Amino acid sequence: MDIFEKSVAFAIKAHEGQTRKKEGIPFILHPCEAAAIAATLTNDRETLAAVMLHDTVEDTDVTIEDIRREFGERVAFLVDSETESACEGVPKEDSWKARKTESLERLRSTADEAVKIMWLSDKLSNIRSFFRLRLREGDRLFENFHQKDPRQQEWYYRTIAELLKDFSGTQAYLEYTYLIGVVFDIKDMNL
Repeated sequence: MDIFEKSVAFAIKAHEGQTRKKEGIPFILHPCEAAAIAATLTNDRETLAAVMLHDTVEDTDVTIEDIRREFGERVAFLVDSETESACEGVPKEDSWKARKTESLERLRSTADEAVKIMWLSDKLSNIRSFFRLRLREGDRLFENFHQKDPRQQEWYYRTIAELLKDFSGTQAYLEYTYLIGVVFDIKDMNL
């Protein structure tokens, strides 16, 4: 079993029983979709493993040390690069802007292509989910999230698109920016 296959088994176990917000689908489908997106951008097995594991530290009992022990320093670094601070004791609704701003600063400061691939893969999977919810629920879709203001959500997703312009020639980036336009009803997605 190579590192990517091992990460799939590990993520399935870590996310066992979890479902995706409001969609009600097994949570594990999100990291699987993100890994499939990443595979269109790289064939690096450590990057693909990190994408598969990207939510384990944030959304399960798995620690970054567990990732380091099981998958090595590079995969742990990549997973940690997209893991948000917990802001202990502060409700997620109240810490949303601070957590997102801090995460965006880490993305802004990296030159590591694998980190950027992780971000694009994860956020494209997320915006696809937003799109499905928008079709089903219209503007009420934002009631499902910690940040209910669509303007703040738009700010976050557009900023990510601006920071990932290096990928502007890829299908993943083109789909990402297209879906931002659709979800947030933006007539002209000039970045």
